[in-house]
Amino acid sequence: MIKNFKLGRFFVYLFLIVAAFLSVFPFYWMFVMATRPSAAYNSIPPTLTPGDQLVENFQKVLEKIPFFGAMFNTLIMCLVVTLVVLLISSLAGFAFAKFKFPGKNILFVSILLTMIIPPQLGLIPQYYLVAKFGLLDTLFGAMVIFFLNPLGIFLMRQYISQSVSDELIEAAKLDGCSNFRIFRSIVLPIILPAFATLGIIVFTATWGEFLWQFTVLRDPDMYTIQVALSSMNTTSNVDFGMILSGVFWATIPLVIVFLMFNKLFIASITEGSVK
Repeated sequence: MIKNFKLGRFFVYLFLIVAAFLSVFPFYWMFVMATRPSAAYNSIPPTLTPGDQLVENFQKVLEKIPFFGAMFNTLIMCLVVTLVVLLISSLAGFAFAKFKFPGKNILFVSILLTMIIPPQLGLIPQYYLVAKFGLLDTLFGAMVIFFLNPLGIFLMRQYISQSVSDELIEAAKLDGCSNFRIFRSIVLPIILPAFATLGIIVFTATWGEFLWQFTVLRDPDMYTIQVALSSMNTTSNVDFGMILSGVFWATIPLVIVFLMFNKLFIASITEGSVK
């Protein structure tokens, strides 16, 4: 029995090690290519050790695109989208979880159904509306379509339903608290782990979004980092070392955000497994 348990745990650890390696290796290889000349990209056997051209490749990036300006635009966009999504999703999730009103279930299902629609299908009507309001080549036009997040509403609704008791809400109402006061003073502190989880998901998804930003942003001063990096790949002679150096430095903020909020993220995942 003990041998079977140890053997089973061995295979679990082996699977986790392999999975971790497969997850980390692409980032390591990206770093290696960012430190090498472009010729190393197609070398056989593949180059797996870092080189000495990280600074040189990054200098080429700075000569090609307004890297720091694009990073600033992306950071502003991601922060605004994340904050708005957290506010709307938490308020909507609170309403769907703890309030009764006509058509609640139909409305909630309708919101969830929008998750199955491919974003490419909405590209033309969304572009038409943004252009109609004069928001082309603006950061607000690039971010406005992401303010309503069906996944965020669903996650918040489920988390609030399980974590915030109806008795606590009723007690607050008996004490004379308004609905917004209940949300601010009672619900919000309880759902902080879910806030961190949703915030990381939205921030990383917005940071990596490309199609919509490429569609509405044509002014180089308004470029996000994804659009700016794509503009470097315009010739037949592609400098992969330069491009991957830009991608490497553009990934650093995502790592920082995850490290800052990983404890709350893990707390949200383990909320239901540890009493």
